[in-house]
Amino acid sequence: MTTLDYAVIAAYFIAVAAVGWWSSLHSRDNTKAYFLAGGSIGWIPIGASLFASNISSEHFIGLTGSGAASGMVVSQYEWLACFMLMTLGWLFVPYYLRNGVFTMPEFLERRYSPACRLYLSAISLVAYITTKVSVCLYAGALVLKVVMGWENMWLSALVLVIATGVYTVFGGLRAVIFTDYLQAVILILGGFVLTGVALSRVGGFDALVMAAPPDHFNIWKPASDAGNPWTGIMIGAPILGIWYWCTDQMIVQRTLAADSVDHARKAAIFAGFLKILPPFFLVLPGIAGMVLYPELIANNQSDMMYATMVDGLLGAGIKGLVVAALLSALMSSLSSTFNSSSTLVTMDFYHRWRPSATEKELVRAGQITTVVLVCVGVLWIPFINVMSSQLWIYLQSVQAYISPPITAVFLLGLLWKRTNATGALATLLTGFVLGAGRFIIEVAVKAKWIDSPALTSFVSINFLHFSIAMFVVCVAVLVVVSLCTRPPSEKNLAIFTANAAHASEPAQAEISTKMLTVLLGAIVVVLWIYFSPFFFK
Repeated sequence: MTTLDYAVIAAYFIAVAAVGWWSSLHSRDNTKAYFLAGGSIGWIPIGASLFASNISSEHFIGLTGSGAASGMVVSQYEWLACFMLMTLGWLFVPYYLRNGVFTMPEFLERRYSPACRLYLSAISLVAYITTKVSVCLYAGALVLKVVMGWENMWLSALVLVIATGVYTVFGGLRAVIFTDYLQAVILILGGFVLTGVALSRVGGFDALVMAAPPDHFNIWKPASDAGNPWTGIMIGAPILGIWYWCTDQMIVQRTLAADSVDHARKAAIFAGFLKILPPFFLVLPGIAGMVLYPELIANNQSDMMYATMVDGLLGAGIKGLVVAALLSALMSSLSSTFNSSSTLVTMDFYHRWRPSATEKELVRAGQITTVVLVCVGVLWIPFINVMSSQLWIYLQSVQAYISPPITAVFLLGLLWKRTNATGALATLLTGFVLGAGRFIIEVAVKAKWIDSPALTSFVSINFLHFSIAMFVVCVAVLVVVSLCTRPPSEKNLAIFTANAAHASEPAQAEISTKMLTVLLGAIVVVLWIYFSPFFFK
């Protein structure tokens, strides 16, 4: 790192601080202003925030590492997200906005019961610690270690947390969205800079195709593939995707800040177009890195690929820009997680405990929550390497054990009115037992705490295939228990008629959104066809 690199990074922090300060001026007046940005944000900033909140340091580290190890196949997660965002905009968002909810657990309570709300709030907070905060900090610390020479991972994590927490604590969702807007531009620009340099070093795209293993550009792997079978990708990954993109507080909370259903829908579609890009500025450089640094693959250090490429390929100033891009991704995801978790704790726990709390008291409770979440997240970091040497696979596998029951109760809750609270709670608890059991066994086997051929064989089942099996069981439990118990009350079905007078959107706006939706889907299909055995065998 040169003086010019540090100057670029300093300019980035100044810009983020300025945007955070400006956007937080009116964020602490009341809970809607702090947690939902006053419900008055346009679709472009929200769409950029959806994208930036999702793209974190684990994407830079994990997608690049997995691209080096297994090729373009990991792009499937990014491109499938386009369809999940369509589902968010067209199916879920109208119900959320018209019911005026602050949190996803609150919506689950209205559809089912307070017990379901409590479960989702608790499991969401656990998920943020195990799959968001700790993974994000771990990935960021890896880059700081290689590029900037910061050997102490704990110190690096604390510095990153403090840098992010300031504007998040004081600015609320409005500050998060507008800083995300800036950070989305920086992370895309920085990402493509590394792609251009890496491709030039290997002689261009055609030369990279010739140098890489034959199947590295084919995203359709056989059903027997251990890592990314096409059956798991096309059936299992959408189960994770609906949970993450359509029911997870961190993502959905951005759409709740929209000033209309159409703007929220357009934001989701815009984020979908942005999700087409990561394979080209994260996965593709990873494949180039495999050619340039084969020793990392040989030594099972694919997670070091991104940091090694930044350190070894980029010159003065450019290196600072790319590090700023990674910090943008890290800070946007962290700030989103902090804000969403504080919303959950405040609205789903604290407010229920103290219903008479003032607006300012609720905002303060949300701010305090951030500190607690950060401390627990940092303590979780050492457990990540036990799960998988590929950070991206770790993240997806943990989500695979959390998502099936939540996806089932949300999806069937909107598509089938006969589902009831008893069935939903039974489904959530069944899914928790199955997912927690698999997670505990997997950790024990991989850490060699137990030595059992049967359990080893059980753990070897691909996590996406396991999520499919979990989802089938959860749907069966939900249907059977709901049919065997009393139908839902009129109160629980009120979500379908809430604010029905505002259900329609301007015809012209809806037509334009439909056209954008069709275009987005067509682009993904074209990419599926291009990166297939028809062109890459």
